[in-house]
Amino acid sequence: MYRYDEFDRAFVNERVAEFSDQVSRRLSGELSEDQFKPLRLMNGVYLQLHAYMLRIAIPYGTLSSRQLRKLSFIARTYDRGWGHFTTRQNLQFNWISLKDVPEILQHLADVEMHAIQTSGNCIRNVTADHFAGAAADEVADPRPYAEILRQWSSLHPEFTFLPRKFKLAVTGAPNDRAAIQVHDIGLELKRDAAGATGFAVWVGGGQGRTPMIAKKVRDFLPESELLAYCTAILRVYNLYGRRDNKFKARIKILVHETGIEELKRDIEAEYEALRAENLELAVPAEEVERIGRYFAPPAFETRPAVSTVLERARLLDPDLAAFVERNLTAHKQPGYAALTISLKGIGLPPGDATAEQMEVVADLAERYSFDEARVSHEQNLVLPHVRLDDVPAVFAALKAAGLGTANAGLVTDIIACPGLDFCALANARSIPVAQRLSERFGSPARQREIGDLKLKISGCINACGHHHVGHIGILGVERKGEEFYQITLGGSADQSCSIGEIVGKGFSSDEIVDAVETVVDTYIRLRTSPQETFIEAFRRLGEAPFREALYAEAV
Repeated sequence: MYRYDEFDRAFVNERVAEFSDQVSRRLSGELSEDQFKPLRLMNGVYLQLHAYMLRIAIPYGTLSSRQLRKLSFIARTYDRGWGHFTTRQNLQFNWISLKDVPEILQHLADVEMHAIQTSGNCIRNVTADHFAGAAADEVADPRPYAEILRQWSSLHPEFTFLPRKFKLAVTGAPNDRAAIQVHDIGLELKRDAAGATGFAVWVGGGQGRTPMIAKKVRDFLPESELLAYCTAILRVYNLYGRRDNKFKARIKILVHETGIEELKRDIEAEYEALRAENLELAVPAEEVERIGRYFAPPAFETRPAVSTVLERARLLDPDLAAFVERNLTAHKQPGYAALTISLKGIGLPPGDATAEQMEVVADLAERYSFDEARVSHEQNLVLPHVRLDDVPAVFAALKAAGLGTANAGLVTDIIACPGLDFCALANARSIPVAQRLSERFGSPARQREIGDLKLKISGCINACGHHHVGHIGILGVERKGEEFYQITLGGSADQSCSIGEIVGKGFSSDEIVDAVETVVDTYIRLRTSPQETFIEAFRRLGEAPFREALYAEAV
């Protein structure tokens, strides 16, 4: 894992001191809320429906056990005993008192964490594949490059006040688990014919009220040109991005209104201008190597690819067998696996973890996973490096803590935003709908029958629940004081990225669970075999049979 250097420590501690003074001035009345708002947003503090919310950055989703224990301590001491992991690999505390924020930020700084640039019109937390450094299909570990981007973008004077927020994601594998095509800049690590490392570069993806899939602007960008090229993209966006209408201010709108070919010419021209200015933006190979050493593989043992300990335990414990089937991912190192810890217990709020559960995961990470855990953009946690022989013991501890749900990638592994229970922007509740859907489909046999299915829920058009790229997406809307839910079908956030299609009028809160079940039942009835997944069946059939079933039921 990356460790703060002297610069990191100094700038984080200076920001804590600066913001502590600003909080004190707000509490004394010296600063009005209008004056304080841009200052608190620069430090990850939101004013929600019922309380302040603090959003903590977890760069590329990587946590040490020490950091997880600190998050547990904050949850217990300053919140209501739990935290909410988000689709940006961040953590949110939803019941924070403003007077406590300076203390919380100092606690975070003590374990090399902060909340800087988790809000506002700036470059947000850089995200990456949650299986980085472990995945068997990986071309290269994306985390060193995500760290380089983090250092480059932190408090960048030219990009502190952009037209709108700006998000970057990096994947190191052709199987995209970082949703790069729905980011402002998406980067896919590749190797050219000579074996040199570089990136495919995507620009202009995003969700919200105008969902768009990013366009590829470079098929292969050499490693050394990463910062120069990203700077060129940001300069073009900063120059031409709309500032007259915040709903049209994201770079995706610039791509749409300008056209990708003209925008590519602008980016390339800006890039050439940067080179002419002799700006020190090239990434030296020695710097990539230096930062890469922080992410060197752990001291893996030489172990057999198959664990007789695990295989015997699976035969004796059906719950363990189900967990291994769904929550275990192949590792590049023989004898090891990455384990997904579902934060989607049946009937529970998606993405939430109690202080006690965070401590359990911290203990397991320290003992069994080389002191490392990850946050996924699907609102789960991951132990990336577990010996296969240790999987039964890890599962037993997870199960005892209420974290043994074997549903990764299934219909109950629901992504949901906080919705109207917390968010001042929301139009409808997300969490209760997710809980009811989880209970409806909670039977293990029912989930296995359905198979792989991404179900995602947003409480408003801002799409924090990523409903646009759900195989089944649900958008909460408000109509004459009532909550209604619109269904989209066919979305996907992987390498075959697609935006879901709206199938028709919305359903009431009382109707939405039955409507989703109708969609699922229609899929099961029309699929060619149990091996044909929902997204494969939808792409073969189109929306017509689903719409017909939905609205025949409604009549």
